[in-house]
Amino acid sequence: MLIYEGLYEGQKLKSHIKPAVTKVQLVKYAGASGDFNPLHTDDAFAKEIGMQGVIAHGMLVMGFLGEYVMKLAGDTAVPSNFRMRFGAVTIPGDQITCSAFVNNVYEEKGQRFVRLDLIAEKEPEQVVGSGQVVLQFQ
Repeated sequence: MLIYEGLYEGQKLKSHIKPAVTKVQLVKYAGASGDFNPLHTDDAFAKEIGMQGVIAHGMLVMGFLGEYVMKLAGDTAVPSNFRMRFGAVTIPGDQITCSAFVNNVYEEKGQRFVRLDLIAEKEPEQVVGSGQVVLQFQ
């Protein structure tokens, strides 16, 4: 959980490492999201279309970043304007590290805000997702 007074521009926040993605997780996510594209659940299909095997849903990675943001916000801040761009594909066995950097600390109309730059990567320099979020502090 972040404390507004302790944040400064350029600060790297503590990362969060997710366990390795599993095929079971992809099937469960397909059920939860309603996205049953066989690219995410059927290795034979994925290979037929030129992939090495199944790949994770991009929105699953966004969910990882969302979970990370909520851990950072705790009960001291409310996230808004969460957005993400997808990068490299995520496959079973990939371990995703979620990181954040403080982009901007500011006050507006008596409210306190922090804009964070977000990164999800499977290896250094292998970004699977990047984005931003604004935290409004209580």
